Amino acid sequence: MYFRQLLNDETACASYLFGCNTAGELAVVDPHADLVDDYITAADAQGSRIAAVLETHLQADHVSGLPELVERTGATAYLPEGSGVEFEHHQLADGELVELGNTVIQAVATPGHASAHHAYLVTDHRRGEEPWMILTGDALLVGDAGRPDLHAHGDQTVEEMARTLYRSLTERLLALPDHLLLFPAHYSGSVCGRGLSGNPTSTLGFERRHNNALAYESEDEFVAALIEDIPPAPEQQAEIIAANRSGRRQATSV
Repeated sequence: MYFRQLLNDETACASYLFGCNTAGELAVVDPHADLVDDYITAADAQGSRIAAVLETHLQADHVSGLPELVERTGATAYLPEGSGVEFEHHQLADGELVELGNTVIQAVATPGHASAHHAYLVTDHRRGEEPWMILTGDALLVGDAGRPDLHAHGDQTVEEMARTLYRSLTERLLALPDHLLLFPAHYSGSVCGRGLSGNPTSTLGFERRHNNALAYESEDEFVAALIEDIPPAPEQQAEIIAANRSGRRQATSV
């Protein structure tokens, strides 16, 4: 399996290009608008095409590269079911698979940072029949959990989103094996978490033992800590969400 993590230090966003070169099909997860040329150049260098573009959730801190990637490559757009976007895409249900030759991506519903949020389990069938890694989006970060306020509205209060995230972490992600490599959507410098590590990779087991956000003994303790001293929202958050919901193509971040 070909796998590359691409980082944008200006926004501390991590995105991913990976897939099966045998089948000549690659996926991009959480693409950043500023890196579209980099994804396409890297795929071309492998002699493969970008066949799938996935978001873990509707982004609130940067403009997505998904619309431009889909237009330039003909890839299928995938978003979690219920994302509420206004452009053509495939709505991924919890547990649904995206198959790219020997590489298989499984959606794992992990709401809480956003009401529609997936982590993606990745299996490389050339290496084994069990998942090798998980892309956790903004649910579980290296050293922290995602903030619960950016997508809270109406009945989905910040506290309720935090409670939902706690259940996603404890019942979905922490039910998975410790050996899984963990690749988040953000690292130190991002507004999407506090106390993030500058190392943009980890393992599920290491985070289980050393992530402060996972050390609380109860849901109430977790929620109280997560909603205390929440940092300011990203600049132009409303404009960024509107752009990502409508699928407007932009060459750089708002």
